[in-house]
Amino acid sequence: MDEAVIKRKLLYTCKQYVEDRIMAATLAMNQAQESANEEGRSSAGDKYETGRAMMQIEREKAAEQVEEALKLRYVLDRIDADAPHDVVSLGSLVITSTLNIFLAIGAGRVTVDGEDFLIVAPVSPLGKAMLGLKMNEQFTFNKYANTITKIL
Repeated sequence: MDEAVIKRKLLYTCKQYVEDRIMAATLAMNQAQESANEEGRSSAGDKYETGRAMMQIEREKAAEQVEEALKLRYVLDRIDADAPHDVVSLGSLVITSTLNIFLAIGAGRVTVDGEDFLIVAPVSPLGKAMLGLKMNEQFTFNKYANTITKIL
């Protein structure tokens, strides 16, 4: 595998994941606002107030999701896919005896160029287990020992 290309593709996959979350949350926020506006035109009394309050809560939830996705985007913007890594840190592609792991955000399992990768955040349990380690060092996760064979 061409590690530099894989790393760029993984970063692109993460950015696409975040942009999709932003778009979905923004759409939900706009729909909730439209529903609240429509509720005002078609209802009266307590039902009106309850409906508007429920739509406002939905809009606020969606706004929080947008805010969280924007934080993830900020994290990704700090990653230089071409930067080499001697120790496991944000932006590292870690090849272990059992897993291929990209340390960025919590995006889960993806397949790039026919290979499986796990994309995890540095603050996740797996990320914390690896942070600061070097090549040939071991860490244990879910009772399984893993040896870092390569850090890119």
